[in-house]
Amino acid sequence: MSRVAYVNGSFTPHLNAHVHIEDRGYQFADGVYEVCIVIDGRTYDFDGHYRRLERSLNELRMPAPMKRAPLEAVIRELLRRNRLRDALVYIQVTRGVAPRNHPFPPNGAEPVMVMTARRFNVSESDAKAAKGVKVISQPDIRWGRVDIKTVGLLPNVLAKQAAVEAGAAETFLVRDGVVTECSSSNAWIVDKSGVLITHPKGNHILGGITRETAIACAQELQLKVEERAFTLEEAKAATEAFMTSATSFVMPIVAIDDSRIGDGQPGPIAARLRNAYKNKACGN
Repeated sequence: MSRVAYVNGSFTPHLNAHVHIEDRGYQFADGVYEVCIVIDGRTYDFDGHYRRLERSLNELRMPAPMKRAPLEAVIRELLRRNRLRDALVYIQVTRGVAPRNHPFPPNGAEPVMVMTARRFNVSESDAKAAKGVKVISQPDIRWGRVDIKTVGLLPNVLAKQAAVEAGAAETFLVRDGVVTECSSSNAWIVDKSGVLITHPKGNHILGGITRETAIACAQELQLKVEERAFTLEEAKAATEAFMTSATSFVMPIVAIDDSRIGDGQPGPIAARLRNAYKNKACGN
């Protein structure tokens, strides 16, 4: 069965799906996106993903193409047409099609919404978490408003490619000696007292939806969480490290650059938090 995509009100074979060459997302990265994980037909953390989509649109003064209820209906139909129960759903909204000019179109433009779905393998993710992953570090060269989930991701792409070439899974991004986040995840460490530490929300990180749920799970597990900056050196000396994202859930980190974290194995706190997250997120 060929994959099916959604483009501006129509479901179409994935190979035939297209947008106009003067779409502002293509020419200016003038668009936003969300990524949702669906497990056994249930969308993880959808409340948070929808709120963040609304926020990103508002920050860019971009109209929403549809409300929540019809959006959920489109996702359900997209999954049905692709015969998927476990899936990664990609949602993108751009300002629309207009003659190329930097300012917003003076008479407005109809936003363009695109959605795709592809199979997500939970077992592969669990197997990776059981072993833990390695990360490298790179300078954070992104723009000053990464709290908006825009499609302007070239610095993130370069950081992820550097990780791939180094045989790692992710990259810790470092600004002024401080770890902000990863190329597509939020970064966490656990100090010697068992305190979970992650960079506070602000313009320098994307407020991860998985991050928010992980904080709630940690509180339910009576684990202390500190939202504060931490240095790369502090991260390498941590007893545990992990990252959170929609696609990685809670993923243990066993090495940063050439430094082994703890005993080089996934730590118990990350394992507990991963299980708690998977149980909580699907109930939202």
